[in-house]
Amino acid sequence: MDTLQFSATPEEYLLEKGLYHCLTCAPRVDVKADGTDQKVAGHYFNTIAVRVVDDRSVEFIQKKDGKTTFTVTETVSHDGRSMEEDFVNTMDIETVSGKARFTRVSGGPMHSHALSGKWQMQTVKNATRAGTLTTYKSVSGGLKISDGGQSFDAKFDGKDYPANADSHSSTSLKLIDDSTIEETDKEDGKVVVITLMTVSKDGKTMKVESVDKLRGSTMSYTAEKQP
Repeated sequence: MDTLQFSATPEEYLLEKGLYHCLTCAPRVDVKADGTDQKVAGHYFNTIAVRVVDDRSVEFIQKKDGKTTFTVTETVSHDGRSMEEDFVNTMDIETVSGKARFTRVSGGPMHSHALSGKWQMQTVKNATRAGTLTTYKSVSGGLKISDGGQSFDAKFDGKDYPANADSHSSTSLKLIDDSTIEETDKEDGKVVVITLMTVSKDGKTMKVESVDKLRGSTMSYTAEKQP
């Protein structure tokens, strides 16, 4: 997690008059902020509940088919210049919790909630090592990849293979050279993430570089090979 680097356009929210808008979500989210489950489409969750805790904090609960997958509380600092996000991810077998920190880029309209405005992520840290382990196993002509939440096989032929039980998701792999693999993830046939994985010459580390095609963001980190 210490090697994690990312770049992205600021996240922009608007919370006023009982409505929450995530203006930079892909696709955009526009729901009531009354604490009840609101239907959304095009995301890894299909309902979201937004509850205003107080004038600086907001709680979000995302669910997939009625099952909670992500819980987040975002709290703006007293001076309004920064925001801390406490999250619990229960999508995978292992529960992952942690914190993310943002700095304000611009404010929201007058009389809107303190969360309104544009925010740039600065850091994100998991509270434990849960959710940070991915296993790669050689299979005939490709790899079996497991990350604790899903496991799938894909060959190095650039063809799409089902990524999990969700028929909407697929993954393809290309062998660039002896140490580099390109992974392309799709949702409903549309490219969402392209990841380049390059193993070091000594085989002890792997550089992972991802491009989120929907949000125009990039992320990179160095993975360490486990015994």
